[in-house]
Amino acid sequence: MPVATLLPFTATPNRKSASPTSFRLTEKFILLLVFSAFITLCFGAIFFLPDSSKLLSGVFFHSSAVETNTRTGPDSSDPGSAVNEERVLAKIRKDHEKALLEAKDILQKRPDEIKQDIKKEKEKVPMESMGQGGKDDNNLPIVEYHRPPGATGREPLDPETKDRRAKIKEMMKHAWGNYRRYAWGSNELRPVSKQGHSSNLFGSIKGATIVDALDTLYIMEMFEEFDAATDWVEKNLDFNVNAEVSVFEVNIRFVGGLLSAYYLSGKEVYRKKAVELGEKLLPAFKTPTGIPWALLNLKSGIGRNWPWASGGSSILAEYGTLHLEFMHLSKLSGNPEFAQKVMNIRKVLNRLDKPQGLYPNYLNPNSGQWGQHHVSVGGLGDSFYEYLLKAWLMSDKTDEEGKRMYYDALQAIETNLIRKSSSGLTYIAEWKGGLLEHKMGHLTCFAGGMIALGADGAPSEKTGHQMEQAAEIARTCHESYARTALKLGPEAFRFDGGVEAIATRQNEKYFILRPEVIETYLYMWRFTHDPKYREWGWEAVQALEQHCKVEGGYSGVRDVYASTPNHDDVQQSFYLAETLKYLYLLFSNDDHLPFDHWVFNTEAHPLPIIQKDKTDIPNEVE
Repeated sequence: MPVATLLPFTATPNRKSASPTSFRLTEKFILLLVFSAFITLCFGAIFFLPDSSKLLSGVFFHSSAVETNTRTGPDSSDPGSAVNEERVLAKIRKDHEKALLEAKDILQKRPDEIKQDIKKEKEKVPMESMGQGGKDDNNLPIVEYHRPPGATGREPLDPETKDRRAKIKEMMKHAWGNYRRYAWGSNELRPVSKQGHSSNLFGSIKGATIVDALDTLYIMEMFEEFDAATDWVEKNLDFNVNAEVSVFEVNIRFVGGLLSAYYLSGKEVYRKKAVELGEKLLPAFKTPTGIPWALLNLKSGIGRNWPWASGGSSILAEYGTLHLEFMHLSKLSGNPEFAQKVMNIRKVLNRLDKPQGLYPNYLNPNSGQWGQHHVSVGGLGDSFYEYLLKAWLMSDKTDEEGKRMYYDALQAIETNLIRKSSSGLTYIAEWKGGLLEHKMGHLTCFAGGMIALGADGAPSEKTGHQMEQAAEIARTCHESYARTALKLGPEAFRFDGGVEAIATRQNEKYFILRPEVIETYLYMWRFTHDPKYREWGWEAVQALEQHCKVEGGYSGVRDVYASTPNHDDVQQSFYLAETLKYLYLLFSNDDHLPFDHWVFNTEAHPLPIIQKDKTDIPNEVE
């Protein structure tokens, strides 16, 4: 809506009459009554009436009642003056109606905005304090904040579960406290050398661990730490940098983290920062197809792809993992462009032939054609499939296109990639030009949780089958942990050459505090309540404490098959964002961030389901 400030009316009635003296008094009295009634009704509606927005609407657009009630004056009983008085009143009505039409543009705001202003600043005139068009000082639309259920949770009743949950919180305090002590403001912590660490994924943006950990701090009710992080974000988080960043990593960690912090806490700084960063990422979509670049200079808006990615291709897991965040950016900013960009990605994909129904990991953003026919549900592909399912769930199950694409892709994965080892372990292989590589990455272990999450939406005859598949993948991934010396899973493990669920190459034996196996344990626990998933999670906690905890935080290890850990000296930001959060929720009640109200982005940042209603149909983009 246009300007929302109260202005004095300047309309002046015609003062000419046959009896100037008498009609001047009449005119003044009538004007006094008209404006007194109008102002009284406006301000009375704002401050005193329970449904003030409706009354305001009535005052602005149905003024006849006001005029009728003010047609009185000292000479109204004089027959000689009645005709002239009627002419004066007609003029008043005409000018009054003109002023009211102007007021429609100047004063009127949506009822929900007025209600919010009344609630927050009843001692002020809301329309005097608001900017243009129902927007705040940051040019964002006024939104009424409602915290979804389950942002924080009650302690479990079972004493053992309660103690284990408390232990996870203690681990978070150790990780966060040392980051704050030794690396505050840096992207990550080097816990062995006790100093900051920066990754080129974020360019010169700072504070990745702070933003990534915000929602974990909140759901663990570490509110003092959350407030300190909020203060840093307000004063120091700066996106005006002349640096190249990974669009994917900045989106899932920074945009996702800021959005989640906003939805949990209601603090406007997080909405403002999320939208600001989202706008800086939009130039990445300036390609002939609209498939975004992998890398973007935030200042110049110039993008490019990784030089190693199949002839300058964009990567499936990178351009396919923007949907959840960008739909929420459109909702919170009022800018449909965010949603349009990610919906266009689907249009491009739907025009292409899929080999065996599979999505190759590489797509050229200039030609709109596939690169190498390499397919993986692990690295380079993983979260694309996750976001198809979660887009449908986040839309309150209205995004039928996302649903169809997910279940079609899952069927192709089952047919072409899912295999059983000789001893009966189910794994998801990789596909290279029609040939299978019998390798499964730690990243692929998220798929157990994904398949479980989607099982209920599958055709009824497939629901049980998909839950069995999810359980089998969870067991295989647990075996990849159990078969190492440190009881921590390798980066990748193989099913060939007589080995099963074991890494055979040195560059696949490391563990960098990844969350995917724990993530699947959480989903399997929520859907089955089989106690083994909590036991498996507790095994991982003990291994983390024994082999990854150091005086200055938590570190990854270089070889999970070695008898003693060789630390890599990096506390990844996703350890606080994902691994510890999933562990905490594994030992929490199901009503803490319940799945029927929240969807987790691929960095474990919870985003609320966009509830369907008559005025807000998610994912419907013109």
